[in-house]
Amino acid sequence: MDLLTHHDRPDLSGEHRFGDAGQLILFILFMAVWITDSFVFKYSVCLNDYVPYSARLAVGVLVLLVSAYLAYDGIKIVFFKVRQTPAVIREGVFRFSRHPIYFGEMLLYLGLLVISISLAGLAVWIIIIGFLHYISRYEEKMLLARFGEEYRRYMQEVPMYFPRFRRKSVKA
Repeated sequence: MDLLTHHDRPDLSGEHRFGDAGQLILFILFMAVWITDSFVFKYSVCLNDYVPYSARLAVGVLVLLVSAYLAYDGIKIVFFKVRQTPAVIREGVFRFSRHPIYFGEMLLYLGLLVISISLAGLAVWIIIIGFLHYISRYEEKMLLARFGEEYRRYMQEVPMYFPRFRRKSVKA
């Protein structure tokens, strides 16, 4: 399956037309700001002096591993499986988060910020979270239009980003 043709798949509901480009632009912006602040100019990394590097590295790597798992499992389920009958995806990480790929992306940036606490990078991360939330809401409108009550129930049962490992019961 060619990942570049996922826009034409009838089993997928689509995405915001600027979603991929926006994510790429924000990734480049974040990396440019974070790298130059953390390793070159060091103009807003003063908090690094208060948290030992070994602690930052350990926590950062753990967050990056969780990020990688969420993104990998989410992408594998959505893009590597062609469903004959389109349906709301409730398997894998989608049992715990409606947007595990975007949540994983948020955690990617957080993991890097923990490794080197850049306040300038933090400002870009907040913009990224706002953008990801915007495209998540846009995609949810598309999913509601396509799947109606089935997706509405899913929204009530599964949190948008932060996993809740205890199932919330929904009254019928």
